[in-house]
Amino acid sequence: MRADRVTVARAAAARPRGDGVVGVGLDADAVMALVDPGFLAEAGWDPATLVLCPPADHPLLGRPVCRAPVCANTAHRPSRICTGCEQRLAEQGLDEDGLDALPPLRRVKPQTCAVPGCARVWSSARNLLCEAHLHQQRKTFNLPLELFLADTRAKALPACAPCLVPACTLQRRGSRASYCAAHQQRWWKARVAEPGVDEAVWRAEQSASTRPGETSLRGLPALVVAQLLLGIQERTRTGRKHFDEHLRYAVNEVRRQQVASLTEVDTSVFTAKAQVSLVRSVVDHLRRFFVDVETEKDKDIWDLAAFGDTGRVWFTAIRQRWLRETAKRWAVDDLPRRRGSKIGADLRLRIKCLARLSDSLWLRDDRGEIPAALDRADVENFLNRLAFQQSQGQLSCDARRRVCLQLRMVLNRIRAMGLTRPGQPAAGLGDDFVITLLDVPRAVEREPCRDLPPEIVAHMCAHLPELETLFHAQTRAAIELLIDTGRRPGEICALPWDCLARDGDGKPVLVYDNDKAARRARRLPIAETTAAVIIAQQQHVRARYPHTPLAELKLLPARFHNQHGREPIGVGYLARCHGQWVAAMPVLRTADGVEFDKTRIMPYAWRHTYAQRHADAGVPVDVLRELMDHRVMDTTKQYYRVGEARRREAVDRLVALQFDRHGNRIWRDAKTLLDSEHARRAVGEVVVPFGVCAEPSNVKAGGSACPYRFRCVGCDHFRTDASYLPDLHAYLDDLLRNRERVRAAVDIDGWARTEATVSDEEITRIRRLIARISGDLAALTPAERAQVEQAVATVRRHRGVALGMPKVRPPMPDLRLERPA
Repeated sequence: MRADRVTVARAAAARPRGDGVVGVGLDADAVMALVDPGFLAEAGWDPATLVLCPPADHPLLGRPVCRAPVCANTAHRPSRICTGCEQRLAEQGLDEDGLDALPPLRRVKPQTCAVPGCARVWSSARNLLCEAHLHQQRKTFNLPLELFLADTRAKALPACAPCLVPACTLQRRGSRASYCAAHQQRWWKARVAEPGVDEAVWRAEQSASTRPGETSLRGLPALVVAQLLLGIQERTRTGRKHFDEHLRYAVNEVRRQQVASLTEVDTSVFTAKAQVSLVRSVVDHLRRFFVDVETEKDKDIWDLAAFGDTGRVWFTAIRQRWLRETAKRWAVDDLPRRRGSKIGADLRLRIKCLARLSDSLWLRDDRGEIPAALDRADVENFLNRLAFQQSQGQLSCDARRRVCLQLRMVLNRIRAMGLTRPGQPAAGLGDDFVITLLDVPRAVEREPCRDLPPEIVAHMCAHLPELETLFHAQTRAAIELLIDTGRRPGEICALPWDCLARDGDGKPVLVYDNDKAARRARRLPIAETTAAVIIAQQQHVRARYPHTPLAELKLLPARFHNQHGREPIGVGYLARCHGQWVAAMPVLRTADGVEFDKTRIMPYAWRHTYAQRHADAGVPVDVLRELMDHRVMDTTKQYYRVGEARRREAVDRLVALQFDRHGNRIWRDAKTLLDSEHARRAVGEVVVPFGVCAEPSNVKAGGSACPYRFRCVGCDHFRTDASYLPDLHAYLDDLLRNRERVRAAVDIDGWARTEATVSDEEITRIRRLIARISGDLAALTPAERAQVEQAVATVRRHRGVALGMPKVRPPMPDLRLERPA
């Protein structure tokens, strides 16, 4: 029933006006019907007096009350003592601990006259009598207050009429007065300051004389009252804190502007940013409450709440009307296809790209307003304009490439949608008005891995306790999880409270969501020390939000505007904390004493470091792909590289065990040997089935153009070492099988048999190579043999040998660095 009522009320409140423009809640009754009566009761709303007076202990609408006895004023200071009571303490020569010794506080709120039965309000807290009885007591009877109250001539009087100021809830000062005492004084001052002031206008703009914690909505149009209540309700449901003085001052300014709707309020005249933020926030919540795709898609400024996202998109930067309408039609078609948290950002990026194209078309004589007149020359002008902007430093190479790619996608899509057909916004747009792949600049090749050196990681881990001093223990937990797990910052921020699980062996597992690839409940093996960080954070969060269901809690909840702990910290906030932490560190130096660039230390660098640590520990690439939660192996390879030091050490060990085609050890000068071997591994060799080939034409062809028909053991360009020993055994077995198969064949001519028969010399050479390599390995000490075996494993893995997914996965190494307590 509630949902049906809200749907009907929304439709009525957002109905079109007479000029065809859809407003934000233009029907006061319909808007008021959307306000929850339970919220109004909770917020202390009085529909009779139109006064909002929330309880002081309300978590979001409440206020801190002064600690002094009887005082009900608001006190935001850390001492929780209002300004008046601090002044009274100073007058009495007392400190904060002397509140109980203060003399009784005079009651300052209006009370009824002390004469029994009198319904009028006293004139002041000092005399306790209304104006009429005060005149009688002092001028007519001249009696002390006690005797006057006991005198039978003091008759009770009826209440005076309400103050003529619409916002005021008090009585008039007397039967002949027009205003209450406070507004009477204001009116006298207004006439002195401006003798010709319009009294009716002055009344309408005046604020109410209210008690502490009260906000009077009297004197506002019914629509504005309903909009304020609905906006405050929606704002409160998001966990935003309201301060009574900010709301009261904002309401007073709205009243002074005499607007018919909150959307007409001019916030530029506000004196405080908090009031501006409050009014804009309320208006935004109202707009989102009544937003609808059908009405939003025709506007030039979109509120993405209608499309399930946040923020706005401006199409006003696109100058040509046809291009702007085409962009809207494309955006309506494209938005439902997007997922993740960057829908609005991606759309704004594409609109900016279209705006660049629009600026280029604006230079035409017809301002680019006729799509049928556009051709390939306009595209070339635009591409040349981008190149010029890049040469002038106004555009980076990546940005230029991104603009071309985005526009290519949009132009192709609008043609597929039929928007270039007759009657459509881009009718007549030529087929040559298109950006091809050849028009897109080549991408700049970046460093495949952006990991941090181990000494830099160790130094930063030693400074982790500083995070608790700079920020909060929760920030340290978030960054530790970044370091230990290698997850994306957004995945860490969005972790639920119950993200820690155990596998069948009782080992800890991190359960997270990969929103980038739309893969839910991913499981990542973690160390016990990392699990301890999660458990400590869980205990902290549970103590902070004891009443929120665990299924709704976040492991890293936002510290502000988050009453129930359901909102996580933002990626931007975590990045700012990380950046400030890095900036506060002393100069960082690598192992060779060179200063390290701190700008490389960013939250995402920990993901690359995680991949590199596991690659250096010998984790197979297919297993690392699962740990990184990638779909494609090539993506994983971009996150790590076999360490140059490890590669060089492996080559240094194996190159001393290198053999030529005769099985002879190759001895050369050490430096020349190492330099040539490293150069050959980079550009001067190609892998053949059981060794490497340095023949130039074959290397150039990638190993597929041997001029000697792949007779490797008879070629002087052939080299092999201990890392190819398994391949030599496999090749020898293959030769023996082929020789026996040919000898057993009966349906083959003699010359063909001779050509197909494997050479006995080749078999002898292979056996000799195997024997020499195996003999040299056997002559090594156990320690040397272990080092060679490790070097063989490193070189073979770098060679890209496909190992396949193991049936029984080896245990993950505990790569978590030592952390300070």
